[in-house]
Amino acid sequence: MLFPLPAGLDLATAVLAEPAAVAWHAVERAGTVAGRRVAVIGSGPIGLLAVAAARHHGAGEVIATDLHELPRGLAAARGARTLDARDAAAIEALHADVVIESSGTVPGLAAAVAAARRGGTVVLLGLQAAGTVAAPIATAITRELTLTGSFRFGGEFGEVLAALADGSLAVEGIVTHVTPVAHALDAFATAVDASRSSKVVLSFGGNN
Repeated sequence: MLFPLPAGLDLATAVLAEPAAVAWHAVERAGTVAGRRVAVIGSGPIGLLAVAAARHHGAGEVIATDLHELPRGLAAARGARTLDARDAAAIEALHADVVIESSGTVPGLAAAVAAARRGGTVVLLGLQAAGTVAAPIATAITRELTLTGSFRFGGEFGEVLAALADGSLAVEGIVTHVTPVAHALDAFATAVDASRSSKVVLSFGGNN
């Protein structure tokens, strides 16, 4: 279960290997995305990494949504076109070949179905609440959508490490705060405060 870090891969980038593998797995669950329009619903850490993975896999266009300006800006820095998640008309007009739902919310699930073209694929990556969740199933049926679950990752970890090491998986700027381990409680407080208006990715450093 252990993977050696490739030569030259710094720890600040290597900390993203596990969440990047989750996003990579979701992109590959959709089948090929090369040359296709991919929409990512929710631009938190996993959503941003899904944008990066889709671009790595040759997506023709990537569109990312979020409620907040900071994650939309980070998605734009990944080369995505961005939309406010409240703009239902613009999301429905996307007609995306592949939609990756990474918000894990009921409105995000509805937006993912709305964003898909007829015959498109929706990858359910964001973990919804346990139990019954409202979903626009009639729309999924009449549009003949393929709904695909994605949970964690399989054998992709080595590929992700290699892509991080050679820079082909572009993740610059996704880590927004670096905090020494000794200040871990302060780091989580920062994350809680920031989550009220945006999204934060924390990396725990050593003794500095």
